Amino acid sequence: MSFDGGVLVDRAALARARAELGEDFARILGYFREDGLKSLDAIEAASREQDATALVLPAHTLKGEASQFGASPLAALAEKLETLARECVELHTKPTAGVPDVLALRPLFDATLAYLKREAQPVTVRRPGGFGRRIG
Repeated sequence: MSFDGGVLVDRAALARARAELGEDFARILGYFREDGLKSLDAIEAASREQDATALVLPAHTLKGEASQFGASPLAALAEKLETLARECVELHTKPTAGVPDVLALRPLFDATLAYLKREAQPVTVRRPGGFGRRIG
């Protein structure tokens, strides 16, 4: 499954996050990766167990962290799962309807993370001059 980076992340929200986090952007992105993987594992386990209660918190966590980086599609999918799980808890039903969304979550997370990692790379500054020209 492939995703277009322009669709994965709201560039304006990402620019705000980069400005606010400054030099800490890459470090915080590492935390997003670690926490996101833990949330994904918990969401998948809750889905396998059909445990709506266990699905709520990791979906909520992933939603919030994805929003911080402007990852709107990922945040929206996590929110959809969180909402379903909360409804299921209230109605004492199983979150069976969320299985397709759970299956789509990891590929979306992976694609989003890959895009954010590319954005975290420092910008290479070229020296003036050109190929084959002596500088200095």
